Amino acid sequence: MAGHGGSKKVIYAALAGNLAIALTKFAAAFFTGSSAMLSEGVHSLVDTGNGGLLLYGMRRAARPPDRTHPLGYGRELYFWSFIVALLVFAVGAGVSFYEGVIHIMAPEPVANAEVTYIVLALSFLFEGSSWLVALKEFRREKGKQGWLRAVQSSKDPSVYTVLFEDSAALLGLIVAFAGILASELLEMPELDGAASIGIGLILGATAAFLARESKGLLIGEPASPEVQRQVLAIAQHDPAVQRANGVLTVHMGPTEIVAGLSIEFEDHLTAPEIEACVERLEAKLKEEMPEITRLFVKPQTSGTWEKRRKLIETASDPALD
Repeated sequence: MAGHGGSKKVIYAALAGNLAIALTKFAAAFFTGSSAMLSEGVHSLVDTGNGGLLLYGMRRAARPPDRTHPLGYGRELYFWSFIVALLVFAVGAGVSFYEGVIHIMAPEPVANAEVTYIVLALSFLFEGSSWLVALKEFRREKGKQGWLRAVQSSKDPSVYTVLFEDSAALLGLIVAFAGILASELLEMPELDGAASIGIGLILGATAAFLARESKGLLIGEPASPEVQRQVLAIAQHDPAVQRANGVLTVHMGPTEIVAGLSIEFEDHLTAPEIEACVERLEAKLKEEMPEITRLFVKPQTSGTWEKRRKLIETASDPALD
């Protein structure tokens, strides 16, 4: 898991900022009675806990394979990313929505609103700093891909999870400011509760998106087409291989890929020669593509491979669902 240096930097920055912001928001909510500010405090506290869970997931995922988990623990990160999405929805969005409804049913004017504005401004500054760190790291990872495409193809949820959480936090701060200001100017304290509901909706949408992406990784997503082409090119280059038919891959972690190669060997080869070829392929892949942590080779004719490939493509056709 050596490639997680940038991810950890992003999470540490978010952790430090969110903890300080959460304490400040709770203090402001206590002195002002603002529902939106209380929702924002809960949101920042949830984000703080989520950062800790992502770090825990990284540490667990870095453990080496053992007898009970022969393919390693890489998917621990995906599991904890999914838990983070559930917490954003259940705690962050749920509490914000509840607080908003209660405040609309029993509205109370915000006291010491000036304190609230100062806290919101400071929170926006700190949250924005964390957001910029996450944005810089994500832009470095995405390359020339579009933003949505980069998230959908990413196998490391830690960076984009923090980026989306910080983005939701910034939007929530804007909504909280607008709700508190409108409740003061229009003398309608219900608008403070409405802002809390708006924050809950933002968190709910963010959680749904993160859960969807984490679910795909947890179930198992293939390596990129470029990685698959590179594996096939290496296999095809070996003199004992008549044809590298195809490869099935699955990510066990951001930098851990299990690959299954379908190969048609030269007809004259003996069993020891085939075994030697497989060992050469494993050594070559380990040298040039260290992210391929496990390789399985299946001797197979190209005709048999094509039949099974078409079955897989048919099963994954959305029109048949």
